[in-house]
Amino acid sequence: MGIHTALHQVHLDNAAKLVNFSGFCMPLHFGSLLSEHQAVRDSAGLFDISHMSVLDVHGSHATHWLRIMLSNDVAKLDDGKAMYTCLCLESGGVIDDLMVFKLNENHYRLYLDAARREKDLAWMNAHLTRNVEITEVSGNAIIAVQGPDSVNMASAAFGSMGLSRTLTDMPRFTAFADGDWFVARTGYTGEDGLEITLPANQVVDLWKALAAQGAVPAGLGARDTLRLEAGFGLYGQDIDEAHSPAESGLAHTIDINDDDRLFFGRDVLEDHKRFGGQYFQIGLTLAGDGMLRRGAGVQLAGQSIGEITSGSFSPTRASSVGLARVSRKFDGGCDVQVLQNLQPAHITSVPFVPHGLARE
Repeated sequence: MGIHTALHQVHLDNAAKLVNFSGFCMPLHFGSLLSEHQAVRDSAGLFDISHMSVLDVHGSHATHWLRIMLSNDVAKLDDGKAMYTCLCLESGGVIDDLMVFKLNENHYRLYLDAARREKDLAWMNAHLTRNVEITEVSGNAIIAVQGPDSVNMASAAFGSMGLSRTLTDMPRFTAFADGDWFVARTGYTGEDGLEITLPANQVVDLWKALAAQGAVPAGLGARDTLRLEAGFGLYGQDIDEAHSPAESGLAHTIDINDDDRLFFGRDVLEDHKRFGGQYFQIGLTLAGDGMLRRGAGVQLAGQSIGEITSGSFSPTRASSVGLARVSRKFDGGCDVQVLQNLQPAHITSVPFVPHGLARE
């Protein structure tokens, strides 16, 4: 079914429904997607995200190189700070969206989409310059604990394992390294939380310590509904090589303040940042029954103007919501193809659930 993570037996012991995800055997749910989703909104959920790839960038030219490679500007980062950004082609299309952490001027850490790992590495290696070295970090596992109680639970879990590092006063969008552990206060759910990278042979103990504090194991299903409610895009659906960040709702990842920073795709990305591209991302909620699904056509006054890129039932809103890529801006309502029928839908603000931690 795929590569087993270091938590595979724990997932089996917790009756996980396992699926192949980007070549990894991962839990889809542990019995109830809705319960797992609600646990993150109310208290804390616990995710195995060991399928993600971790890349360290070292060297005296690391900052200069990343300022060329990425759409956002790492020069804005202080040590220990994190940034959301895009890796783009010269055409402006997105190779991957990723998180970058600055440890110091000569050392950064990047977290890559598992499905885009090979493409990311090939692109970066093809444009590697002197005095820059990229190293894929191996032998680790990654846990995300997310929700309003997650940081307090993690602090207690760390304490039970003999780790005294304080987490509660850690600002959002920061990170620290403690030996082989790397702890970031970021996430992909719209809630506060932590993502913890640690040696694979220690992850079972941490998972059990977090579960003992009340964090509820959660799978890919809840991760998807949570990220959609938060308005976060998914690579391969809302984000791809055919569209720029601005056309995928990620204009905020394009930094054009330094006129001398010639990053990949700058001409296209600057134009789209200032004036918009050929497409726009909007949020829709379905007015009646049914479900917004990926690929469903969007019509305005009988004319096709785009399609749903991500859609699902929102447990928090108790309605169907979706992200759509359309060719023109408009206000009010439209129609969406739901099964064999056109159903009315309305533009709504994104995030659909404005709450907790949002990526910047």
